[in-house]
Amino acid sequence: MPEHSLFTSFFLIFSGAAVLASIALYTRQPLLVAYIVLGALLGPSGLEAVTDTGLLSDIAHIGIIFLLFLLGLDMQPSHLIHMLKKATLVALISSLIFLALGYGMTLAFGFTQTEALVVGAAMMFSSTIIGIKLLPTTVLHHKHTGELVVGLLLLQDVIAILVLLLLNSGGEASPAVGFVKSMIALPAMVLAAYLAVRYVILPLLMRFDRFHEYIFLVAIGWCLGMAEAAELVGLSAEMGAFIAGVTLATSPISQYIATSLKPLRDFFLILFFFSVGASFNLALLDDILLPALAMTVAVLAVKPVVFRTLLSGISESKETGWEIGFRLGQTSEFSLLIAYLAFASQLIGTEASHVIQATAILTFLLSTYVVIFRFQSPIAIKDSLRRD
Repeated sequence: MPEHSLFTSFFLIFSGAAVLASIALYTRQPLLVAYIVLGALLGPSGLEAVTDTGLLSDIAHIGIIFLLFLLGLDMQPSHLIHMLKKATLVALISSLIFLALGYGMTLAFGFTQTEALVVGAAMMFSSTIIGIKLLPTTVLHHKHTGELVVGLLLLQDVIAILVLLLLNSGGEASPAVGFVKSMIALPAMVLAAYLAVRYVILPLLMRFDRFHEYIFLVAIGWCLGMAEAAELVGLSAEMGAFIAGVTLATSPISQYIATSLKPLRDFFLILFFFSVGASFNLALLDDILLPALAMTVAVLAVKPVVFRTLLSGISESKETGWEIGFRLGQTSEFSLLIAYLAFASQLIGTEASHVIQATAILTFLLSTYVVIFRFQSPIAIKDSLRRD
């Protein structure tokens, strides 16, 4: 198939998404499913209508950055610090349990020790995108449940960054140096961002607050600038964007910025979910279907139970524990990144990489169904559960 222009690719993606989204709404299905299915249909393993999935993944990554930036704008620093302190032990223990689960199951299916470790690491995390996308922005973000979800996801993101650092430094003589550097960089970035917002960003926004276009540009520049700075010091772009949002959260203009950027975020997130479906090689489905299905069932069954049990240990109610467990009952976009990096570093083979990818896609889809049928979310099937 010939390479299409970026315009043609965008036409196929968004026109196709509009059609499938209409069908999904009529049949009362979640929109995220439509985007992933569309990617599989139009991608290299399907009709080959959109083949440059690498470019689309890079563009879609911007959507994740905006998602974390907007999340930060909704979080008051004092509440965030309180929740991080409360959720740290739960995040660490649950991550170790999920690592052991993935490691044991992968060994049982005949993969190597190294592959089992990588697959186990990929099972440790829940999806920041799914978890936050299905949180009602005006209801749960400012309630106890939403704060716990966000706190756990952020702690998992920190652990994921450490895993990615180890993968990236696998060929280096001293990966510990990169690890220590990143641990120093995080508080340094927070301090630098706080000072920049207080003495540069806010004075500029207050001086020219009549010019809405200017506010829009400064917000985007601040978000992407912090994301780029985070990558330069060894952290993730997502972490930098979240810091950018949190440092602006106490300003009176934060909610205006959040409302202005939501359409832009949704544009890029459609591309993200499309690229997830498009990047999967359907030709390997027969070889990896059984371990992927087993891993999916294990993740969906074990994660809610583990979170509910651990949260009850820090005096959370049974209902809160179950809800958080089901909201975090999938693997993560970091799992996909771990699969790509480990495969590129020749730590795992093609089959192990696709087991991780297939498990991520299946848990994305199935956990979304669970949440939208049982809990409040912006895309809930029942009108009584739909909240934004």
